[in-house]
Amino acid sequence: MTISKNLREIVLDTETTGLSHVNGDRIVDVACVELINHIPTGNTYQVYINPEREMQQEAVAISGITNKFLVGKPLFHEIVDDFLEFIQDSALVIHNAKFDIGFLNSEMARLDKPQFSMKNTIDTLEMARKKFPGSPASLDALCKRFEIDTSARTKHGALIDCFLLAEVYINLLGGRQSDLSFHNDNPAAGALAGVKKTKARHVKRYFAVSENEKTSHEEFLKTIHNPIWKQ
Repeated sequence: MTISKNLREIVLDTETTGLSHVNGDRIVDVACVELINHIPTGNTYQVYINPEREMQQEAVAISGITNKFLVGKPLFHEIVDDFLEFIQDSALVIHNAKFDIGFLNSEMARLDKPQFSMKNTIDTLEMARKKFPGSPASLDALCKRFEIDTSARTKHGALIDCFLLAEVYINLLGGRQSDLSFHNDNPAAGALAGVKKTKARHVKRYFAVSENEKTSHEEFLKTIHNPIWKQ
């Protein structure tokens, strides 16, 4: 899919009961993060889902989501309309898109709803393999490559993985940094605790320069040989 510089994109991730939707595994956690011009807006969607089947132990170990936790959570057909309304017709940014799209389409087929198209999907796994051939391309490996802090991520949660993937995606596009600093009233703020940008953000100075600072600056300028501003 051709990536436009000016469009709404949705970073998407799921957690599931197991690895095979063909064998009946279901989605238990789906999350989305909205990007405008490749920058997170703070607009998110996340919901846990009762899969109507048992979690596999391997999946519990990865996500930390247990069968007990999922009791009483909504069924997929109860959340699908809100989910689709959030996504609209936006391009989906997914790591290993065939996995998530396969699960989503399996859920959609159960409800006789239209299928998601891979043509409207940007697969960051494929992007990483093309950009760094032969190198590890998992989300964890890419976070390490781009020095993205994952210390807050003790388990694979769909929402925090979306924010990490948004950072990875922006770096794969060329390194323009997104702003993951949200206000405390943002529902995603908790999930972002410890998720740091790879470059420091300079805070605007609201106080005057002191006389000592001016003097120190002038003394420092004297040490510069043939400065460009005097050429």
